[in-house]
Amino acid sequence: MSSGTTGQQGFDTNYDQGIALRFFIQQMLNDVQTVALVKIVGVSNNSGLSSVGTVDVQPLVNQMTGDRRAVPHGVIHKIPYFRLQGGRNAIILDPQIGDIGMCGFCSRDSSAVIANKDFGNPGSFRKFDWADGLYFGGFLNGTPSQYIRFSESGIDLVSPTKITLDAPEVEVTGKLTVTGVIKSLTDVLAKAISLLGHKHGSVQSGDKMTGDPQ
Repeated sequence: MSSGTTGQQGFDTNYDQGIALRFFIQQMLNDVQTVALVKIVGVSNNSGLSSVGTVDVQPLVNQMTGDRRAVPHGVIHKIPYFRLQGGRNAIILDPQIGDIGMCGFCSRDSSAVIANKDFGNPGSFRKFDWADGLYFGGFLNGTPSQYIRFSESGIDLVSPTKITLDAPEVEVTGKLTVTGVIKSLTDVLAKAISLLGHKHGSVQSGDKMTGDPQ
């Protein structure tokens, strides 16, 4: 009696032993995950200063039944994502919901290593499984409005809101051109001459300044 479902086996699958063996191997390979395009549906971090987080992703390419009916993938939870980092130096660019990226799937169960962040045995005997994904972002996404751009004409650092430089000392060695207003909460020095505290000597009345800053 028919179960009402359609498999992938055709009338010619058992035509000879070679075709049957190839079909058997193909069915086994269906359980081997390599890489997949995914969309982010959840993120643990919000671009704050924190360690690397995880994302919840959904594969974009649907599964198919034997009679070519689409079956969307479910959501894969708590996938570690990539951050460009070396030691305590990093670029914090956390993924956002709606981003499209790539998931690569480990050849062994990596859950114990992810939990402990150190050497460890596989958590189970599973291999090339959906659960052991790692997210790498930046595929098929739109035009950014905030970015660092490298081109033949130079480097552009663009933000529609604000750029903050936070360091004990910021040094600029080249020519600095500013088209907006420069503000200082303390003072500005030009060759050790204070903008707030300098005085003009030999000043005479009239429209012209005759004294140099001291």
